[in-house]
Amino acid sequence: MNPWNDFIYLALPAMTCWLVAIPVLYWSKHRWTGPVLSALGLLIFAAFIGWMWVSLERPPMRTMGETRLWYSLFLSGIGLILYLKWSYKWLFAFSQVLAVVFVVINLLKPEIHSKALMPALQSVWFIPHVTTYMLSYALLSAATLAAILLLVKGREGADKRPLIDLTDNLVYVGLGLFLIGLLIGALWAKEAWGDFWSWDPKETWAFLTAAVYLIYVHLRLKEPHMSRLALWLLVLAFVCLMITWKGVSYLPSAQGSVHVYG
Repeated sequence: MNPWNDFIYLALPAMTCWLVAIPVLYWSKHRWTGPVLSALGLLIFAAFIGWMWVSLERPPMRTMGETRLWYSLFLSGIGLILYLKWSYKWLFAFSQVLAVVFVVINLLKPEIHSKALMPALQSVWFIPHVTTYMLSYALLSAATLAAILLLVKGREGADKRPLIDLTDNLVYVGLGLFLIGLLIGALWAKEAWGDFWSWDPKETWAFLTAAVYLIYVHLRLKEPHMSRLALWLLVLAFVCLMITWKGVSYLPSAQGSVHVYG
């Protein structure tokens, strides 16, 4: 039995919860109704991932579609957590919508999910490597949403300070997890292929992505206020991040890469 064949029956209720949570949050008199709906969607989606894990007898992290499951789960959860702590309705709304977008992509692009794992993936590093990366992607995506809002609405005013601080903190934590993912990947590569680093196309783009985020961090340490340059750097870094995650697979030079999802 392949859970992916029944994905739509759990995906639709989860997406419904996430999308309905947005207008409910804005217009309901009860502050907790929207977050409760979002949390219900998370539980339904997490249940599907758990079911898939048990059914496949392996962590569902091997294919691009499987990693999108984790991205949707983490992104929706981060939006919920940030709303509960800082009451950012717009970030809550965007995170729920983006989570739904990636679920829809999975519905439109079904995959074949086998139980088999190549020997290199049967490693203790597999789960922490993928999980750390997916969590960092979700955090850095939220930082990008905040940066775009600051670009559109401007950076002036005392009311923007909490948003600027949130953007910085999301980048710091997201980048930290991204670098931990890189380190785990290097240890894994040494164990599986005998080298920590080989300048594989995906490794190269991961290095470029980390470099752009590090430039942002150093720029922020030098300036007391958020500049437009820093905000545009975050947008550029996010583009590099998406290329690292998804775009590299379409490069001719990456077709023989061990990092191409299969």
